[in-house]
Amino acid sequence: MPLFKKSLRASPKGTKGPKGPKKHDTGLRPGHRFEGEVRDLSSDGQGVVAHPDGRVFFVPGVWRDERGLFEVTSLKGRMGFARVISLSEESAQRRTPPCPHHGFSNDSCGGCPWLFMDYQEQLQSKQQQLLRMLQPLNTALAISPVWASPEELGYRNRAQLKSDGKRLGYVAGNSRDIAQISDCLVLNTKNRKTLADLRAQLPNPSWKPGRGKHWTTLDIDDDINASQVAVNDRRPFRQGNSAQNQRMREWLLSQLHNMSARSPVVELFAGSGNFTEVLVDAGCESVCAVDSFRQAIDGLQARLLPGVTGICSNLERDGSASDIEAQLSTAKLLLLDPPREGLKNIGDYLTLAPQLRTIIYISCNLATLSRDLQTAMQHKFQLQEVQPLDLFPQTPQIEVLTVLSR
Repeated sequence: MPLFKKSLRASPKGTKGPKGPKKHDTGLRPGHRFEGEVRDLSSDGQGVVAHPDGRVFFVPGVWRDERGLFEVTSLKGRMGFARVISLSEESAQRRTPPCPHHGFSNDSCGGCPWLFMDYQEQLQSKQQQLLRMLQPLNTALAISPVWASPEELGYRNRAQLKSDGKRLGYVAGNSRDIAQISDCLVLNTKNRKTLADLRAQLPNPSWKPGRGKHWTTLDIDDDINASQVAVNDRRPFRQGNSAQNQRMREWLLSQLHNMSARSPVVELFAGSGNFTEVLVDAGCESVCAVDSFRQAIDGLQARLLPGVTGICSNLERDGSASDIEAQLSTAKLLLLDPPREGLKNIGDYLTLAPQLRTIIYISCNLATLSRDLQTAMQHKFQLQEVQPLDLFPQTPQIEVLTVLSR
């Protein structure tokens, strides 16, 4: 029985109930303008600006310590979103974006939100964010400096384009609109050629989305040309920066060479075998490679890598760890490279792996990485190494290579 009971009696008909205090109208609504300073950057790379009344606004296209005039675009509880009207104090590291499609309006491409900042400044900000998120997990651990990408532009070996049959491009920031593009400077040479060839096919009725859909998708990568691109056909996953992917493979190989026991291994989110191949090269004789995407596992199996067994399993599903319980029971090493959602049920996998001694966790999302590492530490693992790597210049995203041991 509840300790307190709230009165449900209605006010008598024709009378008014008791009046509460009137809410103070701060005047904050879309279109309201205010001056402020960017005090920090959020995890998704937007500027954090405090309104004089204390409400926090997130603003794209600004940098730490810049000051200016901002306009409210939307409100959500005690926070909101705003856009830049003008800047009275700019960062010394600000630069003119080299791409004509860069911007933060509904017709601007949102793919490179940090293109307006010097690359070294981008790296420094990523390092600071990493220290803030992960160093509390092991304050004695010295986190390595981020590995810069050899190329700021022209590095992307894959991309997903959007089309409505009339336009071709990417999704504009904070919207569902297609930002039409004539070129993309972060694509490598092969993919820029594919993009140009696809644009030459516009308008294209076969690219028109179905009822209730905003667009169709056209996945491109440097393994195919425009004639091989198919509508709404998901390409097998691969890391988007070939040079940095090679550096990750070399890092993984060095970690494996430092381990006395490299087998058996369970690899989660194995894809088509990008890191599986490194495990085999390092001498791992028994590898259980698991992925949720059947096409990826089929591609991995077709490579006939010695000692590798591919299994298709929905890793995010509750209870999925039991699908490979036998393999987990003998595993000494767990390697995983999940999508941005991480592996929220990682505890289930660790519970079923009593002989596990090492976890190598490669992540593209600091928030879910921090969550999953904390779970691993509850299972008596300790964070031993953190190596950040910049896989996607001009964006807030950072790749993190970590090692835990028990």
